[in-house]
Amino acid sequence: MGKRRVMVIGLDCATPQLVFDQFEDRLPNLRKLMASGITGELESTVPPITCPAWMSMVSGKTPGDLGFYGFRNRKDYSYDGMSFALSYSMKDKTVWDILSELNKTNIVIGVPQTFPPKPLNGWLVTSFLTPGIDSQFTYPGSFRDEVFKVTGDYKIDVDDFRSEDRQRVLDEIYDMTEKRFKLARHMLKTRPWDFFMMVEMGVDRIHHGFWQYMDPDHIAYEPKSAFQSAILKYYQYIDEQVGTLLEHADSDTLVLVVSDHGAQPMEGGIALNQWLIDQGYLTLEEYPKAPTPISQLKVDWSRTKAWGFGGYYGRVFLNVEGREPQGIVPLDGYETLRNELISKLESMTDEQGRILGTKVFKPEDVYPEVNNIPPDLIIYFGDLRWRSIGSVGYPGIYRYENDTGPDGANHSQRGIFIMNEGRYFIPTRGFLGLAQGPPKERPPVRLNGLHLMDVAPTILDWLGVSPPPDMRGSVVRPLASPNQVDVAERTDG
Repeated sequence: MGKRRVMVIGLDCATPQLVFDQFEDRLPNLRKLMASGITGELESTVPPITCPAWMSMVSGKTPGDLGFYGFRNRKDYSYDGMSFALSYSMKDKTVWDILSELNKTNIVIGVPQTFPPKPLNGWLVTSFLTPGIDSQFTYPGSFRDEVFKVTGDYKIDVDDFRSEDRQRVLDEIYDMTEKRFKLARHMLKTRPWDFFMMVEMGVDRIHHGFWQYMDPDHIAYEPKSAFQSAILKYYQYIDEQVGTLLEHADSDTLVLVVSDHGAQPMEGGIALNQWLIDQGYLTLEEYPKAPTPISQLKVDWSRTKAWGFGGYYGRVFLNVEGREPQGIVPLDGYETLRNELISKLESMTDEQGRILGTKVFKPEDVYPEVNNIPPDLIIYFGDLRWRSIGSVGYPGIYRYENDTGPDGANHSQRGIFIMNEGRYFIPTRGFLGLAQGPPKERPPVRLNGLHLMDVAPTILDWLGVSPPPDMRGSVVRPLASPNQVDVAERTDG
């Protein structure tokens, strides 16, 4: 056996119902990996959001362990003390941190929450949270010039992807993806590596911008749209790009194709703070004449028990006596109020009186450890078929437009997991590289119960490194096994 390596191809938001079902026959490279590999739906974090999900994946830790619960988090108990979860928020070790300490060489491209870049043994390009390409977005710093030389004008993210200018968004998605994979191929070809990982954000961006054109059941479906096949064609393009990376894998390479969460059609939005006002939990000094973000309103904290934030999921914070500056909820009434809110939120209906199916979580019930300042409640409106809208000033709580721009999809709780060894999909090579025979055959294996925290210990195990005992995930070993295998059930979020 030669030197073992790991190649992780991250497709942000790639969703099982498309990869494993609807599009499978038209994705030849992914299908090849699945045909003799291990696949399964990958349970995401609570909440299933890019941040914290990717850092949870590469550390084997829950959001509670990591101490951040979304892109923006409370840094203190003031009413406006918020901070972005950037690389310095990540105190736990990632797989490439652990491998760097063992003198193994890493290539990391586009993994969310890596800006500002931290040192590693290898090369790193930061993610879409980078302010721009004029920032220092590589490690080492001198590598930045090479990125520009290879890609021309490297693209961190799509500008204003929630836009009505659909063609411009689509063009930018392709431009971004082409440059990211071009850089990845260059690095795989020109650098030694033990561990390679890249994350492509284009899948997420195309879901949010174009789902309504693909899905006849979507509330905003437009039949015969010019963009009806935009998502399928992009998935096919991604599959082609994945194929170009597989050319750099050998028989001792473990390949993982993973996503941090899935996607589903967005049915609408619930104006969370509007609802809290209507229910008597939130009081303003003056009601706005037009929709206005909660951060721009004057809240009467002396009469406010709770307020919330918008996003793909909802967050509610209680105004607790002795905790918040003007807290009025007594400590002995804290749990009573939380339970009251849960009961009301989970019994919410849509405009036709049908139960939405909202789920509400207490952080301590989903995380074994809770660090820093979590939300007091985490809300999945309609089990994430509805987003949370934080602005106030609407005639009602039901909205069918996003307050941050047009958006056709929301996240779902499960992403994808595909794992295969090079010896099962790469033809053996003979003199002058001529194929001597097909790859070894192995029946596909479908695993149930996979969690994204399993990815980090699985990577380390393949490379002969014992996962640290505080990693919460389980090792998935690429061995032939019965067609249905269950991974132990977890309750750690």
